[in-house]
Amino acid sequence: MTAYTDKIREIAKRLLAEKKVDMVIGFRKGSLPLLHQPCMATSPEAADELVWDSCCSLNLANYLTDRKERIGIVAKGCDSRNIVTHILENKIKREQLYIIGVPCTGMIDRHKICAMFDSEITAVKEEGDSLTVSGDGFSKTLSKPEMLRDNCAACTHRNPVLYDEMVAEPVSEQTGVDPYASVKKIEALSPAEKQAYFDDLISTCIRCYACRNACPLCYCPTCFVDESRPQWVGKSQDPVDVKTFHILRAYHCAGRCTDCGACEAACPMGIKVREFTKKLNKDCLELYGWEAGLTLKQRPPLDTFKPNDPEEFIIRI
Repeated sequence: MTAYTDKIREIAKRLLAEKKVDMVIGFRKGSLPLLHQPCMATSPEAADELVWDSCCSLNLANYLTDRKERIGIVAKGCDSRNIVTHILENKIKREQLYIIGVPCTGMIDRHKICAMFDSEITAVKEEGDSLTVSGDGFSKTLSKPEMLRDNCAACTHRNPVLYDEMVAEPVSEQTGVDPYASVKKIEALSPAEKQAYFDDLISTCIRCYACRNACPLCYCPTCFVDESRPQWVGKSQDPVDVKTFHILRAYHCAGRCTDCGACEAACPMGIKVREFTKKLNKDCLELYGWEAGLTLKQRPPLDTFKPNDPEEFIIRI
């Protein structure tokens, strides 16, 4: 994917020089290896900073909310699906956007890679399906497919669903993968085992809210965890408060989450918070045949009503 960089710069420079957009949102090299930064290029010269490789993990749709400018944005499959959701939810207008589509073969998991080494990683070089990671006194070549984030390894929508221009031909979509394999394992547990599983899952949460801040769907003017009148959830590290935060945040994403993995990528504790949202994604698919962000022509299931909607969960007396 590193070959995409030149094409992204070329398109961005053209759009900015022709004044078709006021800015192009993409990525630039981060100050640390494995972490690239969002970049808002507002001139053709600034577009030289733009890069693309397997460290471009953040979801750039996060930077579109309620913007008024004309914007060019670099978008892989999950980003484009969140852009669709933004348009459906009236957070941005389609005519404001010029979407630069990027076929994606997956982003690497920095938590997984950092855990492999005792010393600090100072450089990462990507060539094809190989990653060479080096630091003080060590250098090791890794297989990129083995280092992918969990959501990328099971992604079935690698190509953008909405775009104005592609930087390359679409890549082959993955087949024979089950995005909900871990959900099915949890569903098979007893209620007590499920409770123990999730208690352990979030036991290291420090409530920094990095998962919320990285999520392109969390754009309420005031988040429920910050409300004080009324106060919906406590501010402490009480396990009930921590659990309430994660469960309610997941439900706010129901029918909207594209499993982009931005929440897990941002978590400093390496918590697999996607286990909450993946369950709701699975339910939306099975109950309503719905996957978020695939079309502008249909409303999400939670803001529509049909007389024949499934009602098995309703207890009738």
